[in-house]
Amino acid sequence: MVSEFELIRKYFDRPARSAALGVGDDAALLRPSAGMELAVSTDLLLEGRHFRAGADARLLGHKSLAVNLSDMAAMGAAPRWATLALALPAADEAWLDGFARGFFALAERFGAELIGGDTTRGPLAVCVTILGEVPHGLALFRAGATPGDDIWVSGELGGAALGLAQPGNAGAVQRLDQPEPRVELGERLCGIANSAIDVSDGFAQDLGHILERSAVGAVVEYERLPKFYGANHEQVLSGGDDYELVFTARQEKRAEVEALSRELGLALSRVGSIQKGEPKLQILGRDGAPVSPGRGFDHFAA
Repeated sequence: MVSEFELIRKYFDRPARSAALGVGDDAALLRPSAGMELAVSTDLLLEGRHFRAGADARLLGHKSLAVNLSDMAAMGAAPRWATLALALPAADEAWLDGFARGFFALAERFGAELIGGDTTRGPLAVCVTILGEVPHGLALFRAGATPGDDIWVSGELGGAALGLAQPGNAGAVQRLDQPEPRVELGERLCGIANSAIDVSDGFAQDLGHILERSAVGAVVEYERLPKFYGANHEQVLSGGDDYELVFTARQEKRAEVEALSRELGLALSRVGSIQKGEPKLQILGRDGAPVSPGRGFDHFAA
């Protein structure tokens, strides 16, 4: 069995590319680009809470980074550097090889460089911190929506929740295990969108965070929501782990958003509008009757 330091050298120590100093010292050294601000996000994934016991190591490596990349996308930031902390029941080399392959395949796609982290023995847990760069003054926030804004959603909703409910549904399970972070979309929305968030805990709940931070209301038409085939009402509105982007933009930006959708080959659906008033979300069915959004994911809910 490999030791802790052999494990790091064999599976996670790679030459620094953009960092002044990467893996192998007490801390990494970074040189942010001129005119850029740093965006930083951390996500912790626990076995039995965020992924099933016995989950495929390669897919877990992918997802553990993808959820952080999605946070960068929601801020309009380009991912640059990441740290990785692993708690492992044992130093299983086959598992480590699969995890590293999944992690680095996605990291290389989006230019994220692993610059450090930690390992320890314990119940399986994965914690990634990611740092990205966004041009000064152009970051996307939750607190930017204004009355009259259109509300847009990328991709489809409900696929990951359907995959959790139906393990035999291969397409839906792929959405759950291998989410596609909308990094390029997020970067391209800088200067177009007024606010943005990624759908990690459910569409209705996450849009609600925009409403709360922006002190506005919203009306969404359920029939306009982009739905993963076979997903039910609850999965579409409150299912987590979709990692699509919800964003708002002025009506005058519709042509730009539609052109961006065509350029990226990614569906961007206009589903509602921001309203004046208290931060309340109204979801209307085909007949105009209110639709209950259900409850999104909460780590501390009973």
